[in-house]
Amino acid sequence: MNPSKSQDTANESEFTVIKQAAMQIELAADPDQAIYNILSICSRQMGLNRGRVFLKEANSDWLFAAYSYGLTPLEIERSRFHLKEGITGKVMATGQAAVVPDIDLEEDYLFRTVDRAALPQEPVAFFALPLIRKQKTVGVLTFNRLKNRQRSYDRDLAFLKIMATFISEILAVHQLIEQQTQHLKHENEQLRQVALGQGSQYGIIGESLALTQALDKAARAAATPVTVMLKGESGTGKEKFSRMVHRASHRKDGPFIAINCAAIPKDLIEAELFGYEKGSFTGAHQQKKGKFELANKGTLFLDEIGDLDLDLQSKLLRVLEEKSVTRLGGVEPVALDVRIIVASHKDLQQAVNDGRFRLDLFYRLNVFPIDLPPLRERHGDVRILARHFLDLTNQDYHSNVVLARETLGYFEQYDWPGNIRQLENVIKRAVLMANEHGIVSVATIQNILNDERGITHDTDMTKGQAPTPLMQSQLTPPVQDFQQHTTDTLTRSYWKVNQEDADMLQAALKQARGNKTRAAKLLNMTPRQLSYRLEKLGI
Repeated sequence: MNPSKSQDTANESEFTVIKQAAMQIELAADPDQAIYNILSICSRQMGLNRGRVFLKEANSDWLFAAYSYGLTPLEIERSRFHLKEGITGKVMATGQAAVVPDIDLEEDYLFRTVDRAALPQEPVAFFALPLIRKQKTVGVLTFNRLKNRQRSYDRDLAFLKIMATFISEILAVHQLIEQQTQHLKHENEQLRQVALGQGSQYGIIGESLALTQALDKAARAAATPVTVMLKGESGTGKEKFSRMVHRASHRKDGPFIAINCAAIPKDLIEAELFGYEKGSFTGAHQQKKGKFELANKGTLFLDEIGDLDLDLQSKLLRVLEEKSVTRLGGVEPVALDVRIIVASHKDLQQAVNDGRFRLDLFYRLNVFPIDLPPLRERHGDVRILARHFLDLTNQDYHSNVVLARETLGYFEQYDWPGNIRQLENVIKRAVLMANEHGIVSVATIQNILNDERGITHDTDMTKGQAPTPLMQSQLTPPVQDFQQHTTDTLTRSYWKVNQEDADMLQAALKQARGNKTRAAKLLNMTPRQLSYRLEKLGI
């Protein structure tokens, strides 16, 4: 054969091998496979046998065969060299490649990995090359080959330097991937600790990714004076998140004032928010500070902000812009230093589009929005919350009820339209309905949920409004009189309480069999209004 053509064929073959080896860098995420493939290619196509990659053991001065091709398990186990020991150890120590033309004539060749009898009974050469990364030797690549080959040692050495470079890159990329993976694991663990640690101390229980992301945003918001808007369905824990932001901020020693804008009649909400001066309206017998003033140096949480009418939205915007409030009937503004947190289960952007919410107020409030995930999107949290509520309920009811295993599975499959509030309520009822063995079965839960099927969980309904009064025919005469009385007077003064009302309040409680919520409904009140009167009258 023409020597020139033979050389061209050898060059082409060598180039093909290098190309195949280079492709293994793409597999750096799996170095076992990538380096094994390179060692295999060198053996099968280049006649370089028993390839090994030695790396340094952590916290020791020993090298071990981390990757190999063509060795038995016993030979791999025996492939250990101390630094500066044998050819391999010296290459690691010096960072200089070594070529041994005949291992039988080299006294530093230890025959530790492979017995001489297992090698061909002809001269065998040995190559050892340092694996270098950022001018530091990180390992050693070694091969055996038969001495009597057509290729020169220099040619094989040059080829193996390329292979050593590929392997060094694979190890470096793998290390980078490992570092990034560990960083992500660390971040995820931090998020999990926020959920289990920082979240739980504020009554926020769970470890799902959706929850930890919301908690992370809340923690970021707490470190600044930014206005926060909590968005989410009813029952997702908006008030708990607002308290967390307050207690995690530098205002934690200041007051935290919460008000549900949907729970107070329209004619009373302005006085509740801004306060009033003595004599400003009928029943205003003394000066009263509003929620904004009470929250000075602290945090004001405005729940269901979307239920404010446009006129009051305008007044609220003025307070936020001027950072001061003027009481009803007053003339002097009172300076404020208040952190504002608002919440709504309604789509405020749609409310803006519909002309029900001011755009300028929306932008003022929507500085740092936090979306609170519904329970159905908090994967894995249902079990944690169910056990948490079960423990609390058992303590409250002095019981020892347990949930059947299949019950927890059923909980995870249910959509929970009422979210955490619904889950807590179901657990409390389930404890009372447990069987004689103190076990809550799936059937029990299904019965409870079936009772709630009539509830639509309409997320656009106003929460906390004063209930619609019952038909007059359903009321006892004293309650009929009081209902009309409250209808006439509530809009004039929320706080006005008359001693003569006591009999009517007691009559309503009697008719409602002590149920305050139902009694409030009988009287055309909110539960809060009823509780206030009962407290004032000592009932």
